[in-house]
Amino acid sequence: MHLKSMPSLLLALALAACSSESEPEAVGVPYDPAHDYFTQSNYQQFATRHLALDLTVNFDAHELVGSATLFINRTDPSAREIVLDTRDLHIEGVSLAAPAFSPATVPFEIGERHEMLGQPLRIALPDGFEPDGEFTLTISYRTDPTASALQWLPPELTSGGEFPLLYSQSQSIHARSWIPLQDTPALRITYEALIHTPHKLLALMSANNDPLAPRSGEYRFEMPQPIPSYLMAIAVGNLFFAPLGEQTGLYAEPELLSKAAWEFAETQEMMDSAEETYGPYRWGRYDLLILPPSFPFGGMENPRLSFITPSLLAGDRSLVAVIAHELAHSWSGNLVTNATWRDIWLNEGFTSYLDGRLVEMLYGPERAEEELYVSYTDLLDQFTYVPEPMTALAPKKLPRAGEDSQGSTYYTKGQLLLRKLEHEFGREVFDHFLAGYFDHFQWQSITTEQFLDYLDEHLLQVYPGRYSRAQVAQWVYEPGLPDDVEVPVAESIRASTAAALAWAAGELPTDEIPAGDWSPHALLNFLSSLPAGVSPEQLRALDETLGLSTIGNAEIARAWFTLVAKRRHLPAYDALAQHLQRYGRTWIISGIYRGLATNGQDLDLAWKLYEQSRHVYHPITEQAIEKILTEAADDTN
Repeated sequence: MHLKSMPSLLLALALAACSSESEPEAVGVPYDPAHDYFTQSNYQQFATRHLALDLTVNFDAHELVGSATLFINRTDPSAREIVLDTRDLHIEGVSLAAPAFSPATVPFEIGERHEMLGQPLRIALPDGFEPDGEFTLTISYRTDPTASALQWLPPELTSGGEFPLLYSQSQSIHARSWIPLQDTPALRITYEALIHTPHKLLALMSANNDPLAPRSGEYRFEMPQPIPSYLMAIAVGNLFFAPLGEQTGLYAEPELLSKAAWEFAETQEMMDSAEETYGPYRWGRYDLLILPPSFPFGGMENPRLSFITPSLLAGDRSLVAVIAHELAHSWSGNLVTNATWRDIWLNEGFTSYLDGRLVEMLYGPERAEEELYVSYTDLLDQFTYVPEPMTALAPKKLPRAGEDSQGSTYYTKGQLLLRKLEHEFGREVFDHFLAGYFDHFQWQSITTEQFLDYLDEHLLQVYPGRYSRAQVAQWVYEPGLPDDVEVPVAESIRASTAAALAWAAGELPTDEIPAGDWSPHALLNFLSSLPAGVSPEQLRALDETLGLSTIGNAEIARAWFTLVAKRRHLPAYDALAQHLQRYGRTWIISGIYRGLATNGQDLDLAWKLYEQSRHVYHPITEQAIEKILTEAADDTN
């Protein structure tokens, strides 16, 4: 396929129609489920094996400056042009070298910019150069201050207020905004890096970080295990280390270090439980990096160094399931990777199942069931606004924005599928299957269809008559949830649901709501179970009694302020505005903006609050909020 046709192909596939029960198909153009449509690189003709970075961090100019050397093999002997992914990179030169070819500067061309995919970097092989084996491309470049993967925080937006901080977020297709490379999960690469920083600041990467590294201004890293490009990560700041266990620890600004170390003290225990059930941890150390509130996600599973939001610092360890989730990615996602963004459920659905199991091991089945039920109600809510075809685990239509077109439906839906399989085949059998799956596909990127074939051979056919491939296909290819879904149930959830309905009906006085006896997840369920007819007076009394507008748990605050926005509970709007400026995590604020934008009266206010708060948001969060507000504006016109 010639890459110049990519934009029109994306449009055609985005308008794809379903022609069969099990295979995706597009109008006019066959949909290839094994092809990554979100890269402009010709990764099926040339394949990068290794990457070497030499970068200087310039906080004044908000740019990384240096070079990337790609170690490449030509897999198609007829191919004469290498195409790499970039987005707004400033390319200054390209040189090529091989064992039998002296290093030489080669011409390059930067293609037309695609809004989502960026600009292809085209490099023609010189006349007479016929690579026999591996060769290298060295690209000198600098990033743009607006690079979508990078956030440059001034001192005033850090915890200490004295030093600046830089961090990256490469998933899903943002690595190309700070490294010229083949930005696709279909390829896995090893890498090394030399990073130059201002003195006093520590550099960290998704690699072999040394807890005892001196602050020299020069840091060397190696990642010997092959990883997909979306797991490339860097952070530079006034960061310090605290050990959590033999293999585990965390980095944070000194102002957060002791609080974070207490909150996440059970990380090593999680690691031990995961290894006992799913096989050895294959990455060396597992550390956490606690980032400022602007970090757009709850966590990012960068290998060896998960990036974590400080919104998890609830003071009661009630939100540590996110740590279990990021740790579980060391098996599902990092060890076995989705080959395309259509297959993202192989990453996040599996990981959600694993983190549920880890929570059960550490905190008991009641808490695990509570957390799954809260996720289940969030899934049903997402079904109301995510386009129906995109609620399939592996959609029959091309997702127009990588994994983002599906919301986060594949997390919980994938978890529910694996839980169904566990119940049908028994936990011992299913654990053995999963451990074998991770061993079989380790260090590989696979498609949904490869998983289904493996499942069929190693589980469904081994125990015939329990669950069929057709039943699994319904989960994978059809929207919504199958009729045989098993809804999670917990006694605390039942009780908080009953209390919500009784309180709303005036049968339970506000001061008798037993919130003090509930877990945070039961309180979350109470808020999500309130019917639409709750009066402003009731909401005011609820806030005054439970202190919801000033609560320290960011997840409960998210649920409360989303309710406030949907119901236009004006007395809490000042606190809502403060919440939107306190956090940049997309999940914590997006529902609130959606509630304001769609309540019929506050779309202009939503835009105003966004403009007041966006300076603390990562570019990825800005993109998500602008999408919500723009779509709401389009719906009103």
